[in-house]
Amino acid sequence: MDPLSRLVKMLEYCVAEGASDLHLSASRPPMFRFHGELVPGEFESYDDEHLEALSAALMNERQLQHFADQMTIDLGYSSGGERFRLNLFRERGHIALAIRHLANEFYSFENLHLPPQLRQLAGYPTGLVIVSGATGSGKSTTLAALIDEINQTRRCHVITIEDPIEFVHEDQKALIHQRELHTDVIDLATAVRATLREDPDVIMVGEMRDVETMRAALTAAETGHLVFTTLHTGDAVGVVERLVGSFPADEQDAVRHRTALSLKAVVAQHLLPTANGRGRVPAVELLFVNRAVASLIDSAKPRQIFSTMESSRAEGMQTLDQSLAALVRDRWITMEVAKAHA
Repeated sequence: MDPLSRLVKMLEYCVAEGASDLHLSASRPPMFRFHGELVPGEFESYDDEHLEALSAALMNERQLQHFADQMTIDLGYSSGGERFRLNLFRERGHIALAIRHLANEFYSFENLHLPPQLRQLAGYPTGLVIVSGATGSGKSTTLAALIDEINQTRRCHVITIEDPIEFVHEDQKALIHQRELHTDVIDLATAVRATLREDPDVIMVGEMRDVETMRAALTAAETGHLVFTTLHTGDAVGVVERLVGSFPADEQDAVRHRTALSLKAVVAQHLLPTANGRGRVPAVELLFVNRAVASLIDSAKPRQIFSTMESSRAEGMQTLDQSLAALVRDRWITMEVAKAHA
């Protein structure tokens, strides 16, 4: 069986058995992730030659060149009506793949066990909304739920810029254009700047991974657009510090002021194992930027934001500890899991 056909068989197994991830490494058994834990699968392993052939079958010429230059690349892949996100990388000189199964259907905020107040983010006319968390914490799923909510409720133009496209949106009330790195755009920052000339109302940037993309996203939010994006940080306050701290020192005062004016909300997620061991549930920290929070950002006092969050439950805010306490109270997670993440 050729390398690509073998991959398709393993992807079918992922879907049938409910595995979230598949890891392929040279001369090692394929590993499947079930409810957060890796388990070896009963499939033949790939050798170096087969992995090289597989990577060549998965990429176009531009992607192959990017992989040769950068030694890592993200790809989108469809098989049997299912979507997958692939990351190819090198380790000890060998090619390896990390593959994630992406849900075909969009889940409601209730089905995802997300706080109901998140729904209001889809109604903002302008501003910057950042979803943060570690890899695999559900950031992309939350963004997809927000875009789907907009698609169902607003007559507007949505442009997404992703690496790769993870959830495919069909037009409902909204007109949605989805652009993918290496296929439709050269880089994220250039794509965001170009988007401003394409009459968007809502822009979704898959990730702010460099200063130029951050700068472009801030500009888009300042110029009358609603911008959704992600950052890899663990808590809501850390998002503010990471965003400002990513810029050169001589720009940070100006960026702090721009952030205070543009940032509307931060959602920080952690996916935790459920008490029954059959899945995972998000613990969510929520920061809405009101006048007090904006003043703290502008005056370089981000650490004081935490106390504002604790005392602003009436406005929909919540800290991670408050979210953990609610999950324990409702018996979604155990006390031990909550203590480990508090």
